[in-house]
Amino acid sequence: MFVRMLLATTALGTALGLAALPALAAGDSLVIGQILEPVGLDPTIRSEAAIAQVTLYNIYEALTRIDETGAAGPGLATNWTIAPDFKTVTLKLRPGVKFADGTAFDSADVKFAFERNAFEGSTNKRKAYFTNMASIATPDPLTVVITLKQANPQFLFNMGEEVSVIVAPETAATNADSPVGTGPYKVERWVKADSVVLGRNPNYREPGAVKLNRVTFKFINDGAAQVAALLAGDVEYFPFFGSPETLGVFERDPRFEVMAGSTEGETVLAINNKRGALGDRRVRQAISHALDRKEIIQGAQAGYGVPIGSHFAPHHKAYVDLTGVYPYDVARAKQLLSEAGYPEGLSLSLTLPPPPYARKSGEIIAAQLARAGITARIEQVEFAQWLEGTFTQKNYDLSIIAHVEPLDIGVYANPNYYFQYDNSAFRLWMEKADSAVNEADRNRYLQQAQRLLAYDAVNGFLFQLPKLSVVRKGLKGTWKNAPIFVNDLAAMSWN
Repeated sequence: MFVRMLLATTALGTALGLAALPALAAGDSLVIGQILEPVGLDPTIRSEAAIAQVTLYNIYEALTRIDETGAAGPGLATNWTIAPDFKTVTLKLRPGVKFADGTAFDSADVKFAFERNAFEGSTNKRKAYFTNMASIATPDPLTVVITLKQANPQFLFNMGEEVSVIVAPETAATNADSPVGTGPYKVERWVKADSVVLGRNPNYREPGAVKLNRVTFKFINDGAAQVAALLAGDVEYFPFFGSPETLGVFERDPRFEVMAGSTEGETVLAINNKRGALGDRRVRQAISHALDRKEIIQGAQAGYGVPIGSHFAPHHKAYVDLTGVYPYDVARAKQLLSEAGYPEGLSLSLTLPPPPYARKSGEIIAAQLARAGITARIEQVEFAQWLEGTFTQKNYDLSIIAHVEPLDIGVYANPNYYFQYDNSAFRLWMEKADSAVNEADRNRYLQQAQRLLAYDAVNGFLFQLPKLSVVRKGLKGTWKNAPIFVNDLAAMSWN
């Protein structure tokens, strides 16, 4: 109701004068709106992107640093040499770096962090990066030599992701609640279900490079509340805004800038491939034919979003447009269900986590599936419940989520991942792609992998999640696009 009232009264507000609205105060602080609250603050042990949005490059740093173009540059490592076979990398570390608790950073910390990520009980979501390391040598405090089992041309990019941040042995066990990193900020206060406040790290090596003394991440899941917080001045930047149908309000308000960019977030109707009828490819194909992507994108995203037909970002060089493999066709969906032994249809659960794109898409998809004879029982859960019940325990039929990690098509090679997709042919294509030194070969293998996922209808592939941002004018250093999910606070400042 609040959003509809806002849209209806925009013209009146303009006529009365926007100067009457509360002013936003600029200075050395910033309040950022974020849809989801992290369950913990250690990105090396948990999978949710909300952790990286708060911590990556702010609290923790990695050997490399990924910029808005997706290029990997110096981070805790200032330079490196890579062997021609892409199996040995020698990195020189930045001198004079300290953790927030004052302890010195050196090569031993790199070795500890990566071995911790690789050990048998590790829950690092990109564990394969680290189990692929045959050895980690530390010839001196500022040199690390990493030898890989299999060539990895993407190594430098991988080392800039949140899963690769460097943690210290003295504090690693408590980082989830009390994070200690080498970045420009540390946690001052965490009010659960409300906000995380970051303040300057007094031991940061370049104090003059940090313009914002304090940054607050305010957690606001409800779309109308996001709009209200921005208009009232309670939030000054919403980098991943969740109410696209209201963007016109901010486009017409001279205090704000609206940006529409790209992310790596493949939004999918996740399917449990080992759950009853869903183990039959024909049933999954029927689900894919029942999905009208255009209707979903228009209804749930106000038209923002690019349709996808496999698990791959449309802006990538290796992308193949596979949206035509299963065109919207209700009659064909019913035929496939009948062939699979379900002429009267079937009933499935549809588990929806809190992000607005998931819940809005879920309502539309449930109606679409019903046209094909599939009853989708919607179950709304909080994100912690989704992580435990859906992601970890695999206790679901269908769900909706955006997978935001860059080039994460490789998760389908893990038969224990929550999709439970088990295909040796797919694993072979990914092995070839991951070790290909030649870019053209790598892209060809990735295209074959995309085609196989589409053919098997592993999931219902919906749309690429856009990066919709609302920012108070005068804030510099924000990203339009998101090759990784990060808010690089040290780059931000007010005019």
